[in-house]
Amino acid sequence: MSGDRKDQERAPLLDALADYHRQDRYGFSPPGHRQGRGADPRALDVLGDAYRSDVLATGGLDDRLARNNYLSDAEDLMAEAVGAEHAFFSTCGSSLSVKAAMMAVAGHGSGGLLLSRDSHKSVVAGLIFGGIQPRWVTPQWDAERHMSHPPSPEQIREGWEKHPDAAGALIVSPSPYGTCADIEGIAEVCHERGKPLIVDEAWGAHLPFHDDLPTWAMKADADVCVVSVHKMGAGFEQGSVFHTQGDLIDFAHLSTCADLLMTTSPNVLVYSGIDAWRRQMVERGEKLLGDALDLSRQLRERLSQIPGLQVLEDELLGHEASHDLDRLQILVDVSETGASGYQFADWIREHCRVDMGLSDHRRIMATMSMADSAETADRLIRAFEACVAAADGFDPPPPIRLPSPDELQLESRMSPRDAFFAEKVEDVPAAQAPGRIAAEQLTPYPPGIPVVVPGELIDDAVVDYLRSGLAAGMAVPDATDPKLDTFRVVAR
Repeated sequence: MSGDRKDQERAPLLDALADYHRQDRYGFSPPGHRQGRGADPRALDVLGDAYRSDVLATGGLDDRLARNNYLSDAEDLMAEAVGAEHAFFSTCGSSLSVKAAMMAVAGHGSGGLLLSRDSHKSVVAGLIFGGIQPRWVTPQWDAERHMSHPPSPEQIREGWEKHPDAAGALIVSPSPYGTCADIEGIAEVCHERGKPLIVDEAWGAHLPFHDDLPTWAMKADADVCVVSVHKMGAGFEQGSVFHTQGDLIDFAHLSTCADLLMTTSPNVLVYSGIDAWRRQMVERGEKLLGDALDLSRQLRERLSQIPGLQVLEDELLGHEASHDLDRLQILVDVSETGASGYQFADWIREHCRVDMGLSDHRRIMATMSMADSAETADRLIRAFEACVAAADGFDPPPPIRLPSPDELQLESRMSPRDAFFAEKVEDVPAAQAPGRIAAEQLTPYPPGIPVVVPGELIDDAVVDYLRSGLAAGMAVPDATDPKLDTFRVVAR
């Protein structure tokens, strides 16, 4: 880390971009639109100044050898701001950062990686790219509500007892539902064995900046934590940072793994957005996030007063649930209205011009941010009130055949890499898929948690769940056959 606290007033990348504009620089180099000069006027009408700030990172914003250190200075300031030892900016989203962390920890052909089964699809991509064997840990499961919560320290300990040769552990916290793990307890279990803990904290970029939010991973002694600045921060889409600390991770090797996956043409807009957000959080984060938490509390109370809606909070905490909760994520069960979360999301989008976050067979989520206000809160309330009033006229949602937790724990027969790159695969009718080894991942989205991972033995319950879910409004965007009439499997 470099600099004293006064340095936090700087935003090296953002300031350099402002200076680039002041100097009226011009490059005979990419990007070919030349700061918008060559762009279609119709595109300029929509994208405006975005073109003007789309310049080369090296050989443009900085010189060809990056001698001004704009990026490294910004990363050092980020690490200092959140109390990490190192920070690395990615313009390819947390999907890249998670894969890089997995490869750095377990990409050497070791005993695999302990993974919570509720991991994001980017984790499965990391298994395939890195040739890593998953050692699945069952998350805590709410059978009544059919939703998972992050695993407990005891479940991670059981995972280590079964797989003592695993190179490390990876958990997701917060989950897409806002539920959080006991990261400190899990880190202690991992460190007893001298093994690192990776936390996919994509939904937790804001956590270091307010004490009323759940404890963030670096403060809880995790070794690597990955955050998406665009999710709960104020950066552009694809803006991600991974933070590291301690001596169980070789930061230089981790950075090299990221470079293997990273684009050689990083987007300066994304870099600058991360840099600007860090400064904003240091200067005003406590106030901005405090106001957002107050507004969320008010919204929870108001939504709870609408007939047919149940705002979930206490139900998400405690034994067989989660250790903590990010209350900026407002999860609403709409099942009492007779409608599904999918129907609510679609109706509100069409009739109220409001886009919601996560939705599933019975729930819908409103993700609040520091940008929200009394005006946007009122708009959300009006949208829910209108949808509840209209729900009597909805067609009954098609039933979804929900599997039990045991039925979701598929047996691994091949490594994800070997199955995905199998020399011979075939597409078989859905009725013939049970008993076959999957050669694709199948991921309801959102939240983006794979139900089927390449190499696993498909069963009847999962086929029924995915096909009935698709008919009820679920999205499964990575299926080879979007209609799920066929499943891609390893050839016999």
